[in-house]
Amino acid sequence: MVGNFLRSSALAIVLASGTAGGAFAADPSLDLVAPLAEYKIYVAENTAKLVEDTKAFTDAVKAGDVEKAKSLFAPTRTSYEKIEPIAELFSDLDVSMDARADDYEKAEEDPAFTGFHRIEYGLWEKNSTEGLAEYADRLMSDVTTLNQRITDLTFPPEVVVGGAAVLMEEVAATKISGEEDRYSRTDLWDFDANFAGAQKIYELLRPLIAENEAEFVTKVDGNFKDVADVLGKYRTPEGGFVSYEELSDADRNVLSTKVNTLAEDLSTLRGKLGLG
Repeated sequence: MVGNFLRSSALAIVLASGTAGGAFAADPSLDLVAPLAEYKIYVAENTAKLVEDTKAFTDAVKAGDVEKAKSLFAPTRTSYEKIEPIAELFSDLDVSMDARADDYEKAEEDPAFTGFHRIEYGLWEKNSTEGLAEYADRLMSDVTTLNQRITDLTFPPEVVVGGAAVLMEEVAATKISGEEDRYSRTDLWDFDANFAGAQKIYELLRPLIAENEAEFVTKVDGNFKDVADVLGKYRTPEGGFVSYEELSDADRNVLSTKVNTLAEDLSTLRGKLGLG
């Protein structure tokens, strides 16, 4: 876990923010300083976990252990999905780590197709680790670089506040179709991680609006519970999730409706906090 030293450092970085190279795009109110510092701790914890888990995952790939690599794929990705609004600030790494095959002219056969989903394709569609060592090394390098860059980043408040809605909107707009984890069908792991990331942002900001927006807070609290209850239906006894293929169209529609409702409410947070 990240300790008190990093917590103090994060607060100092937020307080000392400037106007260039990852600094705030707009001056936050003093009320936002503490939540932003706490969120930086949360992101730092998740990037550290991502480095640790990716090492185990890529080691399994390079060792040729298909079943172990498969078992580690979904849980490894959760740390990335929780902090996706921040990770996506580094578009070069995001593309390298998280792009899908249809982003490339030759799809799965395109040499530019790298990252988690290239390895996922090999593990599930080929049931093999053959040829994946170079992709594993690239992914490990990208994750390490991401961790280093985030450590030096001063978080833009509008990105953090807006990130709660972005995470839910992404689930509703693209992930609900099942297009992301199309080979492994581990989509629900990603949904849950996006949900957790959005909830963390909201929980940090909630005290700032609770007094003046009591009705809104009650509504959003209820919407978070609704989504959590829907996701909870698909958890396994081991703590993971069933294959996305097990959900019917009706199940997906219910999930989509709940996620959309939550996303719409969260999209108003920036305005409520004076960030436009």
